[in-house]
Amino acid sequence: MKEITAKELEKKLVNGEPLHIIDVREDEEVTQGVIPGAKHIPLGELDERLSEIDKKETYYIVCRSGGRSSAACTFLDEHGFQVINMVGGMLAWEGDIH
Repeated sequence: MKEITAKELEKKLVNGEPLHIIDVREDEEVTQGVIPGAKHIPLGELDERLSEIDKKETYYIVCRSGGRSSAACTFLDEHGFQVINMVGGMLAWEGDIH
């Protein structure tokens, strides 16, 4: 599984790289803030919302600590999506949140 640190992802965001980020945390967790531009798809809804994800793009997957995003990456990879897990999750994120 491909991985990226929170700091590396933040650097890409600050540099203005076009990014596709999916936050797989639960609704109550995202009220605490999300990475700017991230799409919220709770892990439990991922299988029914695959049509919202483009197989031609690469997605950075984020959760609270890295466990659920790792599971999401495995699931999405098995379905032919290009994904990269942000290790450490939002607990490691020091950048801006919305």
